[in-house]
Amino acid sequence: MIAVSVTYRALALFDIDGTLVRRAGPHHREALVHGIRRVTGLETTTDGIPVQGMLDPDILTTMLRRAGVSRAAIREDMPALVRAAERHYLRVCPALDDKHCPGVQPLLERLTRRGILLALVTGNLTRIGWRKLERAGLRAFFRYGAFGEMAKTRAGLARMAIGEARTRGWIPRGAPVSLIGDAPADILAARRNHIRAIAVQTGITPVEDLVAEHPDVLLRDLRDLRLRMIEQ
Repeated sequence: MIAVSVTYRALALFDIDGTLVRRAGPHHREALVHGIRRVTGLETTTDGIPVQGMLDPDILTTMLRRAGVSRAAIREDMPALVRAAERHYLRVCPALDDKHCPGVQPLLERLTRRGILLALVTGNLTRIGWRKLERAGLRAFFRYGAFGEMAKTRAGLARMAIGEARTRGWIPRGAPVSLIGDAPADILAARRNHIRAIAVQTGITPVEDLVAEHPDVLLRDLRDLRLRMIEQ
């Protein structure tokens, strides 16, 4: 049987934390702490680190630099740190089906019916990000993703996600692409890739900080997102 390639009318890239799910508990941060303890024996914390919008490897790096570890040693240990943090999160992640941001599931269902390709652009490590969506009951909506350990910046992750969709023939060259997120870093990543920046106020960023980055669309939450914002 010959596989049939599906072409989508648009690509919507979604952040996870504060955009799809919120108040997911301390388990993600604890996984990063555990990963460092497991690999290095050091006791560290995420306290005082502005983690919103950061990539998980950058959070791990900041934690270790505060503990006095050299950048060279961090680079050497990073693959083991990622594996240890992911394994821990897979064990402890709770059910998250009651942690959806407002309007998430109806919107994803509507976009899917409309023939829009859904993907993730998130600072979460790969297995952490997918487990969150599995536990939230949202995994099936997303075909693929770009995760925190795959690029050095969120803009790089978005570029990777767009490139994969085009290379695989999932979207034509001129198809509309949007990045939906709750942090200034998401808006900046969209700007650097010349795609539509859609910001939602469901994270912890003050609305004035989102306004200051001039997103193309600023929504109270995903209940206010309209198909034309994605398709045009």
